[in-house]
Amino acid sequence: MSYDSLAAETVKFRGHNGDEGEAYYARPTRAGKFPGMVVIHHLPGWDEWITEVVRKLAHHGFAAISPHLYFRNGPGSPDDVGARVRAAGGVADDQVVGDAKGAIAYLRAQPNASGKVGVIGFCSGGRHAYLVGCRLNTEVDAVVDCWGGNVVVDDKSALNDKRPVAPIDLTGELRAPLIGIFGNDDENPNRDQVNRTEAILKKLGKSYEFHRYDNAGHAFFNTARVAYRPEQAADGWRKVFAFLRQNLGA
Repeated sequence: MSYDSLAAETVKFRGHNGDEGEAYYARPTRAGKFPGMVVIHHLPGWDEWITEVVRKLAHHGFAAISPHLYFRNGPGSPDDVGARVRAAGGVADDQVVGDAKGAIAYLRAQPNASGKVGVIGFCSGGRHAYLVGCRLNTEVDAVVDCWGGNVVVDDKSALNDKRPVAPIDLTGELRAPLIGIFGNDDENPNRDQVNRTEAILKKLGKSYEFHRYDNAGHAFFNTARVAYRPEQAADGWRKVFAFLRQNLGA
């Protein structure tokens, strides 16, 4: 049930601490009310593929926004800005949650909003999507975790002021249904970490579904990467859209 015509633009939004940043926003152009999706980008940054994901969601009937999580780190190419962020130890969880909250508010303020909002993230963004689902549990209606690394933290010394808690330890706060997409050849998260995440979700009685793909590693949806696996990605997207239609409508 896709719709071909859409509009896409860079917009301003208010993020963590009221900071004004950029976000990429796309929506169907036909009349009607649409569920919203917040797209949390991966550590390489707010790049071309992420904007393609935003438009893909709009094509399928969602108003989608991707906040630029690194706008505070200065101008430059996604690779350069991402390198600066990586060198600084990443961005703080509180900041990401605040920016996601601002993006959700932007979506719900639009005249085309149905009121339902989901969040999707890839790589570090998958971890952030899981985190946002737990921390903003009254504001998020569906969570899509695409190969989110470090949801499970084996070495607790890796926790710090920016990332004080492993997202898996917040699972009890999750209210929204969650779908997880993983490659069986991935090392972060690896199969054991995915198994342990699933075990906690099951133990706590959460609504979830996990899909795992053979002959696929990290970032296998990403058409800009050599890791791209078209057959597995096509099936994964079908499952994601079925999940979103069921839980958000479209």
